[in-house]
Amino acid sequence: MTAPTAKAMVFIDANTPFSPTIIDLPQLKEGELLVRNHYATICASDLHTFYGRRKSCGHSILGHEIIGTITALAGKGVLDYFGNPLKKGDKITWSVYAYDPQSPTSRKGFPQKSEALYKYGHEQMNEAYKLNGGFSSHCHLREGTTIFKLPYSLTEKEAAPLNCTHATIAGALRLAGNLKGKNVLVNGVGMLGLSACAMAKEKGAAQVWAQDLHPDKLAFSKSFGADHTILFKDLESKILTKPYGKIDIIIETSGVPEAMEKCIQLLGIGGTMILVGAVFPQRDLLVNAEHLVRNLLTIKGLHNYIPQDLASAIDFLSTAKRKYPFESLVGKEFALEELDSAFEAGNEGRYYRVGIKP
Repeated sequence: MTAPTAKAMVFIDANTPFSPTIIDLPQLKEGELLVRNHYATICASDLHTFYGRRKSCGHSILGHEIIGTITALAGKGVLDYFGNPLKKGDKITWSVYAYDPQSPTSRKGFPQKSEALYKYGHEQMNEAYKLNGGFSSHCHLREGTTIFKLPYSLTEKEAAPLNCTHATIAGALRLAGNLKGKNVLVNGVGMLGLSACAMAKEKGAAQVWAQDLHPDKLAFSKSFGADHTILFKDLESKILTKPYGKIDIIIETSGVPEAMEKCIQLLGIGGTMILVGAVFPQRDLLVNAEHLVRNLLTIKGLHNYIPQDLASAIDFLSTAKRKYPFESLVGKEFALEELDSAFEAGNEGRYYRVGIKP
């Protein structure tokens, strides 16, 4: 009898075609489960890895924006985030990492930076864990992965980016605090920025400003809750016009030093800027400490998120999908075997996300 297998498109090295590979399905250890991947989307970090703009290990399965259906669980079963037993056939999403909740850093409140963290779509394949990404037919979830059953109301295109884009923005707004009645600037309206516009609006922001280099992206951000749009070259002159006043909260998604430096100057007394886009090598920021001190400003960074943020993102999207066209953000779909062409399409920049159907 032939052993059951999975198919995967393995990342070998930057700018090298993916390698179609057949992989034996794993023997599950306690706390683990196996998922049949239903849908995945190509994140910007996947593109950065494939095209050599960021360093990542070869012989891995990329893709971390994934949803799927449970096909097998270890003997004693697995619980979801809320403590409910999972079962075969459950449609799920999961955190982009597995962690040890008892590790020192986790106990400090930063599970996404815990010791021995394991990140899906980023780890090199080994004998025990090969199916560790979205660009394959299956994904092997380790103990310590936070798992959520997906609402049936969410489509595959809507749900796949939940565990990266929307959970990250939920984390950024958690750090920002109460948004009710405040002016919010979203700097950069790619996938993260559009989510930030919509989420800020739903959390009661008085005015949401979207800023970008591209007029077409700014126009589209109006569909996601932006009240005002600003081209980057006009940022300083337009944002400070009456009657709105200065900005209370900035969600910075571009990661561009010049943009971050300019945005700091727009914060009013007690303002806060959350940095989420600076995840690639760059120069140091030029920040005037006296300006920060005298204006009571706060700058915070967020990389990935905590499990609570993914829970918040699912709640948000389940309601907000009725108001904002999230499904339209996946502009084109490809079969798993067409992954090279899918990456070419994603790198062109015409689509917020490209979908993969394993």
